[in-house]
Amino acid sequence: MVSSVIYDTVVAAIPAHIKAQTPVHLLAWIPGKSPLSTVPSIVAAVITYLAVIFGGRELMKNRAPLTTSIKLPFLVHNLALTFGSGLLLALMLEEVVPIVRRNGLFYGICGEGAWTMKLETYYMINYYFKYWELVDTVFLVLKKKPLQFLHVYHHSATAVLCFSQLHGKTSVSWVVICLNLAVHVLMYFYYALTSLKIPCPWKKSVTTAQITQFVIDLVVVYYAAYSYFASTYAPHLPHHGTCAGKEHAAVSGIVCLTSYLFLFIAFYQRTYAKDKARRAAAAKQNGQANGKANKKVNGKAR
Repeated sequence: MVSSVIYDTVVAAIPAHIKAQTPVHLLAWIPGKSPLSTVPSIVAAVITYLAVIFGGRELMKNRAPLTTSIKLPFLVHNLALTFGSGLLLALMLEEVVPIVRRNGLFYGICGEGAWTMKLETYYMINYYFKYWELVDTVFLVLKKKPLQFLHVYHHSATAVLCFSQLHGKTSVSWVVICLNLAVHVLMYFYYALTSLKIPCPWKKSVTTAQITQFVIDLVVVYYAAYSYFASTYAPHLPHHGTCAGKEHAAVSGIVCLTSYLFLFIAFYQRTYAKDKARRAAAAKQNGQANGKANKKVNGKAR
């Protein structure tokens, strides 16, 4: 039996009276009882998010951007998400690695037993993290930064995606969530450093990591979905057996993650192609200026 050192340490740090009073629906996904566990509640949450950010943008139109006053809250927000994501990642890996080691990778992503009680609790925490992360956009609004479609869509859709996977109980969920948490540790730490004016040369690496994450996600998710649909509807096709989870969750996961991949690739090309062109133009101008200066010097020397 593998000892859950991180889990035991975290649980031991929680006061006994809080553990005793924690209701079951905060640890297990119970539709209608767990917070934000119904379709109307998540629809209302997304609509509220959109109303707040676009309404806030209108309110900020004739106001100066807030920078100094929100510097500390922005730093705390990013550091908390950095450490929170890292801790949740460590807890999930502590649960997942022994399952894969004992039963193999296919069981780890497709076996019903790979959806454990602990993992369900972690998936719920990750789901609620998505609502906390919506505050990212509020900071953009207060700073009067542009609201890009990718940012708003990604934040909204990810909450819906996590909701659908909790409802569908897809065992493959840990792959997507673990990769996402790893990227978020990198991303939120980057934002924390930039808020402190610390130079961070790895901005491009964050976007590269996000794209890599979605590529790996899709390879695994497409494989799991194929295995399920082949074993269920076309058993004559080669497959390794069925895969745990509901069909609607598999389809929504594929559609959402595929859209992320294409949108992030487009963002990467648009952003860094412009940067490259800007640097090339600047280098050309500097070269021309240096050439003119050299000509003047040579002319005087003659």
